[in-house]
Amino acid sequence: MKNINNYNFKDKKTLIRVDFNIPMNEELEIVDDIRIQTTLPTIMKVLNDGGSVILLSHLGRPKGKYNPKYSLFHLVSHLQKITNLNIKFSNDCINEEAKRKSSELKPKEMLLLENVRFHKEELLGDEDFAKELSILADVFINDAFGVSHRNHASITKICKYFKDKMMGYVMEKEVNSTDRIIRFPIPPFTTILGGAKVSDKIELIEGLLNKVDAMLIGGGMSNTFLKAMGANIGSSKIEKDKIEIAKNILNKAKDRNIKFRLPSDVYISNRFHNDGEINISTSMNVPEKAIALDIGPQTQQLFGEEIKKSKTILWNGPMGAYEMPNFSEGTRTIAEDISIATDKGAFSLVGGGDTAAAVHLLKYDNKVSHISTGGGALLSYISKGFLEGIQALKE
Repeated sequence: MKNINNYNFKDKKTLIRVDFNIPMNEELEIVDDIRIQTTLPTIMKVLNDGGSVILLSHLGRPKGKYNPKYSLFHLVSHLQKITNLNIKFSNDCINEEAKRKSSELKPKEMLLLENVRFHKEELLGDEDFAKELSILADVFINDAFGVSHRNHASITKICKYFKDKMMGYVMEKEVNSTDRIIRFPIPPFTTILGGAKVSDKIELIEGLLNKVDAMLIGGGMSNTFLKAMGANIGSSKIEKDKIEIAKNILNKAKDRNIKFRLPSDVYISNRFHNDGEINISTSMNVPEKAIALDIGPQTQQLFGEEIKKSKTILWNGPMGAYEMPNFSEGTRTIAEDISIATDKGAFSLVGGGDTAAAVHLLKYDNKVSHISTGGGALLSYISKGFLEGIQALKE
């Protein structure tokens, strides 16, 4: 695979698959542009070399049909502002306008193509569609880590039509950071997992059981594990169909001498609301009509002690309803403990949309080693050890 640093893009039309699937409000204004910002170094490398850039991305889930809500045209003015360039736009990614505007691109110019998911062929991994995309450029760069676990036309199929293809800086940093977790972890290696569902993390947990020294479980998913241990979890949500899987995971962790830690106490409320009544309960005996909404102070301390002596840390999933201030303390203390461990030399990787959002909200962005831009892609890479998008670049 060619390397972006060692490649000269002078006079090359370069198609960059980016992940500009960013949050927007009801007025179609950008809420968070971090995914655009992180791709700028890749874009500027091509432009500074004297090449031209053609940007290809998806936005939302338009289900293979044009939907003005998901048009990438909404990003043009913001792109122009942060790059100080006149961004050209094509109203499709494979029509005559796209071909004409691509062919007319001069060195150091940039074209943004319309949402690739307006075509159903993208999600189907259609090779003819991929070929149509490929004729727009001389070189292909995949810088869309967040969707590189998908076998989509613009991620995998397109690679067969390019001789010169490579990872962008976002992909490279994501892969190198994740490799430090799954291939070269320095012990003690601690994983902190949270979020709502065990089902979202089964493959991840299975993949990590052979690598970690400690696994700390919080958030809604801990309820299913606690139920598997015979706990009364009140009105907290569980996945009944995953209780046996949870028991199996607990047994595997015990057999492998992994420190598998669940909450010993939890903050509870009579309703899922910031203004609900707040109490503390043991995790094994939550009152019948109460809901567990955060890990308790004793759990925060125990988890913190484990984290602060770790050398490698992976965090995926908040510890509770962090978006409500009264139930954000568990997630905040985890972020604080990880920042302390990082400051002492540990390598810390934070991944997943909710986790990254929580770290940003709590202002710990610059206090961890790496925040992944990919949720499902990160989990897939850790679980399987490869990504379809990276494999395609190597073939």
